Amino acid sequence: MGFLQAGEHVMERWTTSLWGLLLPAKQERGEAVAILLRQCDNNTLIVGRQRIVVPNAFVVEVFPAIHQQLLASNPPVAPALANEVRRHAAEQGYVFAGPVAVDLRPALSDMTVRFRIHSRISPAGGCPSA
Repeated sequence: MGFLQAGEHVMERWTTSLWGLLLPAKQERGEAVAILLRQCDNNTLIVGRQRIVVPNAFVVEVFPAIHQQLLASNPPVAPALANEVRRHAAEQGYVFAGPVAVDLRPALSDMTVRFRIHSRISPAGGCPSA
């Protein structure tokens, strides 16, 4: 049995290494992106067969100093976050009630966390702010 197990381990390491060379490593998503995607997954609204509506209006509250840095960043952060949400929705087969909007805002009160994310379903033509 020891010989077979050793052989299996060698084959597993070899195939894992081979797949690692053939397929690009999946990039780690940031914490904020992961929360945005989780907001979609956790707040689904099933409206019909093969029609699952998810939030499309997101507000990301951050510390005021960080908010200023994000506004000055190039490329802009909000459209990049919206693209991640769109990509995830396409992969999962979700639909939106309107366009995807991510609004970065400075936190109004003293926050103890780095950021806070709110989401809602906003119909087409509706205001994306929450």
